[in-house]
Amino acid sequence: MARLTVVAVDLGASSGRVMIGRVGSPDDGPGGLTLQEVHRFDNGPVRLPAGGEAAAGGPHGGTGLHWDAAGLFREVLTGLRGVGEHLADGERVAGIGIDTWAVDYGLLDRRGELLGPPYCYRDDRTAAGVVRVHRLIGQEDLYARNGLQFLPFNTLYQLAADQGQPRWQDAETMLLMPDLFGYWLTGQRGAEVTNASTTGLLDPRTTTWDLPLAATLGVPARLLPSLRRPGDRIGTLLPHVARATGLPASTPVIAVGSHDTASAVAAVPAEGDDFAYVSSGTWSLAGVELPAAVLTEYSREANFTNEVGVDDRVRYLRNVMGLWLLSESLRTWRAAGSPAKLGPLLTAAAQLPAGGPVFDPDDPVFLPPGDQPARIAAVCAAAGVPSPRGEAAVVRSVLDSLAAACARAVDDARRLSGRDVRVVHVVGGGARNALLCRLTAAAAGLPVLAGPVEATALGNVLVQARALGAVDGDLSALRELVRRTQQLTRHDPDAAGAGGAAGPVG
Repeated sequence: MARLTVVAVDLGASSGRVMIGRVGSPDDGPGGLTLQEVHRFDNGPVRLPAGGEAAAGGPHGGTGLHWDAAGLFREVLTGLRGVGEHLADGERVAGIGIDTWAVDYGLLDRRGELLGPPYCYRDDRTAAGVVRVHRLIGQEDLYARNGLQFLPFNTLYQLAADQGQPRWQDAETMLLMPDLFGYWLTGQRGAEVTNASTTGLLDPRTTTWDLPLAATLGVPARLLPSLRRPGDRIGTLLPHVARATGLPASTPVIAVGSHDTASAVAAVPAEGDDFAYVSSGTWSLAGVELPAAVLTEYSREANFTNEVGVDDRVRYLRNVMGLWLLSESLRTWRAAGSPAKLGPLLTAAAQLPAGGPVFDPDDPVFLPPGDQPARIAAVCAAAGVPSPRGEAAVVRSVLDSLAAACARAVDDARRLSGRDVRVVHVVGGGARNALLCRLTAAAAGLPVLAGPVEATALGNVLVQARALGAVDGDLSALRELVRRTQQLTRHDPDAAGAGGAAGPVG
């Protein structure tokens, strides 16, 4: 295995990071795998007021929740500029990979200029898009075509909502968020297939654009750029990007599993196929990995999605609202003057007895930003169950509810796909939340292996390393490297349902 240094740009819906990945690191001996954080920054949507078209980027902009794409790109450049400070003498960057969240996009005009800031999927404009799409095609027929879970913010609903805006007529290309940043780095347009599979416009059987479906929905073929696969070379840095970052203009940008969940699942340290995963962060994505899509009516009714993974695996999963509920609750309490520190609240929540209120975390009321504790109380009241009282009780209720929802998703995935499941891997930020992992093990009745926390960045690094010849083999080989080099913690279920024994693995 050759020694290699690459950069992973990992942009989430609440934060972003630029990390150096080293494969075959001298510090760890041959076969090592390490990450070094260079730059971390916050992310979040910005609400533009009515009449804010100028602030939104000109006459094509709109009001509502938007991403500050230019600001994010500035942070990416800052991170890339800082990489040089962490390189040893003679060490060079062999590649850059970018992953982000799914479904959101920017529209470019024929000159390649962005037509206003990209909308955030939490904006409520998509309700009209749902109505428009399903006037043209029923949900059963749509699922048979794209195998995608119904979520009101899926890209095809956003595009339908955009058709009523002036900028639609000027749009020449749609670039999903990682592809937009790749375009700004290299000048090359394209659509990486793992993120493209979340649009609702990709055929999961052929992993190609479904152009007849796009035409039915009024989406011009010109908007859908050519597809790339993880490992493809996108291009090299534009001269002005090279000057801004101090990196050579010859530095390649490599397509990775650009949907962050695709990269995270690629780094699940599984041994064999009999596993489920929960990629736990702002969202929890819970499911199994399959060789082919499941497009049955039972699958549609259970609201499961078939998304493309690295090496054309199918990520068969269901979205669960995730730790967004917890982060928004903390934000609400702090705004009201409470210190609301997560560590002490988790300790207090762990001491509460099992059997507290469990609610449906996927109720649409929780999607927008806002006072989640008040919404939780209202949802519990409507269901006729006692509302959690006090901050620790709310935290425990959130974690119990997320654990129960993820356990249901794992069990449904097993039942609908026929895949045997003997262990659940929890990766991402939620892997460090021991209480959540214990509750998930108890709810699922299965051992949970927690870690790595930075699975997305590791998957990003490993796909680059393989494309550049530093790693050989299929996904099982990449996962074996993660398993051998990263710290994992095992949580076993217990009969009491409040968690069980935990300990390091390896």
